[in-house]
Amino acid sequence: MEGAEFRGKSLAATARDIADGFLSINPLMLKKLMPEDYKNLYHYLKKIQTEVRSEKFPLHDILSIRSRNMRLQRLHNAIIILQHIARERKVILA
Repeated sequence: MEGAEFRGKSLAATARDIADGFLSINPLMLKKLMPEDYKNLYHYLKKIQTEVRSEKFPLHDILSIRSRNMRLQRLHNAIIILQHIARERKVILA
């Protein structure tokens, strides 16, 4: 899992950039990836999504709530796009 890179970064760093909004995922970006890279990126996105959900919920800090929800939304959208492209290319993710 550790060997794959995208734009000079590991897939784990790419997944973090997607969550933080520095990189958006699209079909053209995924075109360069190998089938095992789809699986690894999917794994890292799900892992970061679980990490964000497991963090303590900020009850009275509206900006933190908004930031957390935006990260979850970006991760969810990236996972949906990745699943769709993987289905088109007949790559089994799970």
